[in-house]
Amino acid sequence: MIPRFKKFKEVPNPHLKKEQFLEQHNKMSPESLQATTSLLSRFRIEKASLFHSDDWPIDKFRRPFLIWLTSLSLEKNKKEFDNS
Repeated sequence: MIPRFKKFKEVPNPHLKKEQFLEQHNKMSPESLQATTSLLSRFRIEKASLFHSDDWPIDKFRRPFLIWLTSLSLEKNKKEFDNS
């Protein structure tokens, strides 16, 4: 079985800034789930209730971000299917 995500042994820094979160996320993710700063900004707007400071702890936000990102992909694919 091929692992879906790379696992890192280091303990994540709980006080990451958006750019640091983006870098860590993209290191651990396959190309199909790579993120951009604009996607992170959109995620923060749509999921504002998750944020209580400017920090982006990877252990807290990565899973919700992946779920949100995957749902965007599913919506896009559905729209493309409906238009064909």
